[in-house]
Amino acid sequence: MFVDGVRTPFGRAGEKGMYWNTRADDLAVKTITGLLERNPSLPPARVDDVAIAATTQQGDQGLTLGRTAAILAGLPMSVPGFAIDRMCAGAMTAVTTTGSGIGFGQYDVVIAGGVEHMGRHPMGLDADPNPRFLAEKLVAADALNMGNTAERLHDRFPELTKERADRFGMLSQQKVQAAYDAGHIQPDLVPVALRTESGWGLATEDEGRRPETTMEGLATLKTPFRPHGRVTAGNASPLTDGATAAILASSDAAKELGLSTKMRMVSFAFAGVEPEVMGIGPIPSTEKALKRAGLDISDIGLFELNEAFAVQVLSFLDHFGIADDDERVNPWGGAIAIGHPLAASGVRLMTQLARQFEQRPDVRYGVTAMCVGLGQGGTVIWENPHHKRYGKGR
Repeated sequence: MFVDGVRTPFGRAGEKGMYWNTRADDLAVKTITGLLERNPSLPPARVDDVAIAATTQQGDQGLTLGRTAAILAGLPMSVPGFAIDRMCAGAMTAVTTTGSGIGFGQYDVVIAGGVEHMGRHPMGLDADPNPRFLAEKLVAADALNMGNTAERLHDRFPELTKERADRFGMLSQQKVQAAYDAGHIQPDLVPVALRTESGWGLATEDEGRRPETTMEGLATLKTPFRPHGRVTAGNASPLTDGATAAILASSDAAKELGLSTKMRMVSFAFAGVEPEVMGIGPIPSTEKALKRAGLDISDIGLFELNEAFAVQVLSFLDHFGIADDDERVNPWGGAIAIGHPLAASGVRLMTQLARQFEQRPDVRYGVTAMCVGLGQGGTVIWENPHHKRYGKGR
């Protein structure tokens, strides 16, 4: 059961971003302490494990983050922890891995999440890819650049035009601002103290939002990955810093400890695809997850899809016959506006879906899905405990 989820506000990566002087592990710690404060009926000693993901595990994102963050957050020394990496799906994998442990009866309560400080640790920093990747043509040379893989999707599917991608990006910005105006997003943000040249401040909102975005403005943006390309800063997620964390528990433990339950994990799946077109990864992972759950795409009432690139989400929607502006898809916008701090994003999707479930008792099933670097996709299917048929079988 998904008990609760929080995240830090997401900040722009780099020297001008609000987290430039903030350590990555401190961001992770802040989410853990925020969770415990929101759930005072959970004794910290009852946490069986802490899984924190990071894509670039070095410096202040290294040293077995789950264990170090747990200690720094004040959990008892008896609580173990570990680090995990599946690039963009790190937090998602932290949830599915520890959730599987709950399903197998070996955990009662866990904390799972992720952090990425892309300002301090750019994707692939100090990586040393095995030369056989390229020498034996296992992977194209440009497949390790995510922007190039997005351009390849435009090449493979000409119907996924730049205009469609730009419009999707513009709508993401507008939907995020509308969600902020309605107060939907703020309840799950944990404020973070900031040290700046002008003194101390407090991060309370996502930093990179651009609600004033227009189609005319998007048409003028540069295409950094190839001349006359289609991927721009306006239809792709920005480089971002941030952290997320969630509490998962068995139904018995949740009842014993008086914990609310916001979602039930129904099934999950990961899938591999050609790294050169990694953006299509959520298609086979979603098909696998649906099959394992005995469900059809028509059974899904809400989708939280990670907007690494607009073209990637559009390829998913076209495959499943869903309109670009379908109200079930990212109703509060997504990563194009909020940002995508790689290994943290999976739990952001879950936290937003859980909040939407509370408002939508008419929806029984929801999906969180994302593409993953090096040619993968990940999908989790969730059931809404507020639905009238919850618990009566599928």
